[in-house]
Amino acid sequence: MADLERARPAIEVGDGAAIPSKSDIGLFTAWRFAFFGAVILLVYLAVTRPDPYLAILKFVPDGILVTFEVTVGAILLALVIGLVAGLGRIASNRLLNGLASLYVEVIRGIPLLVQLFYIYYALGRFVHVPDIASAIVAMAFCYGAYMGEVFRAGIQSIPKGQMEAARSLGMTRGEAMRHVILPQAVKVVLPPIGNEFIALLKDSSLVSILAVADILRRGREFASESFTYFETYTVIALVYLIITLFLSKLIGIMEERISAGN
Repeated sequence: MADLERARPAIEVGDGAAIPSKSDIGLFTAWRFAFFGAVILLVYLAVTRPDPYLAILKFVPDGILVTFEVTVGAILLALVIGLVAGLGRIASNRLLNGLASLYVEVIRGIPLLVQLFYIYYALGRFVHVPDIASAIVAMAFCYGAYMGEVFRAGIQSIPKGQMEAARSLGMTRGEAMRHVILPQAVKVVLPPIGNEFIALLKDSSLVSILAVADILRRGREFASESFTYFETYTVIALVYLIITLFLSKLIGIMEERISAGN
């Protein structure tokens, strides 16, 4: 197990919330200040100035549900795409390897906003796809490329001796991958996948341009009707901050439990 830990490379993630680490202990931490500060400020504004802050809070819950619907749908689809892409990236078959590498390079080279426009508006010329489905597919394809690199790094972090030992026991390459390599790799990739989930949740605000009624879209509707832009976007920012900090804490706890299990 010690050799395994030393062999695992760090999986860098370019974007994502700062997940609390084991060093963030004690009563006064940045996470506690940020999370409870945001909650207290939001409650204070709603109580002391119900018009417009409380009215805004009553207007956006539908958007929160849509944001989670898009985020969860996209991350589940991205996991499947990422696993396939990751396996393709390490495949010895040149065709599979080439196709997976091409997908990763092309998708990572195009901004997410452009991909959203392309799937919803450009492909909409040939086939009509509902706005939420377009948002989920576009975000899944984009994040699937990043997930593919996470899975590739996770699988390659498992020592080759694990595969050789499984093959010596009579397993085929597929069986060894399914029963020996992937279960170990999953523990390695879970933390970066958690980071990607939070990053995807934040990037889901881009789907508001497709008329998807997420948190930001609901806020824009309220602000355009009431002309309370400062108050509305203050509430929207605090809601996003509270959600992402809460999720980052959950992922941090999950990471600690996985480490304890190891």
